[in-house]
Amino acid sequence: MRSRHRSLLALALLALVSGCRRPSGSHAEDAGTRPPPAPGHQGTVTVKGSDTMVILGQRWAEEFMKAHPEAKIQVTGGGSGTGIAALINGTTDIAMSSRPIKDAERQQVHQRRPSGPVELAVALDGITFYVHETNPVEALSIEQLKAIYLGDLTRWKDVGGNDAPIVVYSRENSSGTYVFVKDEVLGGEDFTPRALTLPGTAAVVNAVSQELNGIGYGGAAYARHIKELKVKKDAGSEAIAPSARNIQSGTYPLSRRLYFYLPKEATGTTRAFLDYVLSPEGQQLATTVGYFPVQ
Repeated sequence: MRSRHRSLLALALLALVSGCRRPSGSHAEDAGTRPPPAPGHQGTVTVKGSDTMVILGQRWAEEFMKAHPEAKIQVTGGGSGTGIAALINGTTDIAMSSRPIKDAERQQVHQRRPSGPVELAVALDGITFYVHETNPVEALSIEQLKAIYLGDLTRWKDVGGNDAPIVVYSRENSSGTYVFVKDEVLGGEDFTPRALTLPGTAAVVNAVSQELNGIGYGGAAYARHIKELKVKKDAGSEAIAPSARNIQSGTYPLSRRLYFYLPKEATGTTRAFLDYVLSPEGQQLATTVGYFPVQ
């Protein structure tokens, strides 16, 4: 009897424990539990390319990641050509470019991704020519800039400045800014071999700020502790400053769009990041950094 009593007691305890277990499967919510919250935007998005756009790309990434801590947006420079090469070989999610993609590059992307590339204009910029703050020259025509960068004009007195040699700074040929200046200012001709090539716009600005007779070029957002020259379309035209209004209206002769290129239509975190970039908040951030809204 005592043995039988122990067995019945054990069975009763087992039934009690089983009854207290939390239901699983389709009955989980009936037991007072809730499914885990849907995940936010997460994963890593790589953004690579234009040195002109690095400052802006990094700020966009920082603000987006504040709102989505589980996401990681990695932004690096190297030049527009480097970014587009990475797009072609599949090692970046987004290529930043300060010039439109070339037909041959577009075809190479298309061969890998039949639906690509996808082009998005994300900001406006103006190519600015920098001189030292003490340089008396205030404006140059595109023809004068061309003559300087081809090596035909070599002294500042020839364009209304001091009797001193012009020290020419340029960008490397993987730069979209280099390509823009070559196409839009030099008419496709090669830069003078006297030009000192520097790896980024910040380096050009730094060099010009220290060289009394220097001239360089780059995006308007980088203009610090130097003078920005006004530009004339030709000798008889008005000199136009690279101001926000002139760049956005296209009045400034060297205005341009800045681009994101993707191998295909964006989804997930990449799509969310692009939506932020083109949102009023993202475009306002572009203005804060020193660029201009594309819309």
